[in-house]
Amino acid sequence: MIALLQRVSEARVVVAGDTVGQIGPGLLMLVCAEPSDGEVQALRLVEKVLKLRIFADDAGKMNLSLQDVGGGLLVVSQFTLAADVSGGNRPGFSGAAPAAQGRAQYEAVLRLSRERHPDVQSGVFGADMKLHLINDGPVTIPLRLS
Repeated sequence: MIALLQRVSEARVVVAGDTVGQIGPGLLMLVCAEPSDGEVQALRLVEKVLKLRIFADDAGKMNLSLQDVGGGLLVVSQFTLAADVSGGNRPGFSGAAPAAQGRAQYEAVLRLSRERHPDVQSGVFGADMKLHLINDGPVTIPLRLS
């Protein structure tokens, strides 16, 4: 499973002009399932994201997790994280899970996140989405868990 985390002051996702998910301070997580992914990978990703210490403590050190600060989590599907540009200038996406599997894994990430964290919002799988965010720091962290 591939994810890209962005620590944000605020973020929202818009589909067809309507805001479908938004958070204040917290994390925006872009997620891409790979063909070998299942429930185990989804759980490992969620647990890592919720416990990753990337928020500042009182001394200004990145020492607090999303759960420690009570921030929001906005989860958005993003199959383009699996882009392969090694063969030319047009990306290939064969490294991403097929749509049905990708949807199932995205829904698993959402379910597991909501079971473990009180403020989880989401985009719409497969939709043309517009993301609005203010990256805090900036802090952007790529994750690849297999």
